Amino acid sequence: MQQAKFSCQEDQLEFLSNYRDYGFKDKSAMVRASLMLLRDNLESQQLRESANLYAEVYLDDSELKTLTDSAVQGWPE
Repeated sequence: MQQAKFSCQEDQLEFLSNYRDYGFKDKSAMVRASLMLLRDNLESQQLRESANLYAEVYLDDSELKTLTDSAVQGWPE
C-alpha cells in the first residue's frame, strides 16, 4: 500500500487519535474509510446535479417529451 503525507489541524488529529473508539484498527484505516465516504458523497452529489440538469432539459424540450412518449408506447405498465 502506498503512503501519503498530509497535514491536519489540531482538532482533526485529536479526533483521529480516537480511532479505536470508532472501531478502526489504526489511524490509517480511519483515514481510508473517511476518504471512501467523501468520494461516495461527492459522486452522489454529482449524480444528483446531473439528474437535475437532465430534468430541466426534459421540462423545456417538447420534442424530447414527444420522443420519450413514443418510445414507451406498447410497454407494459
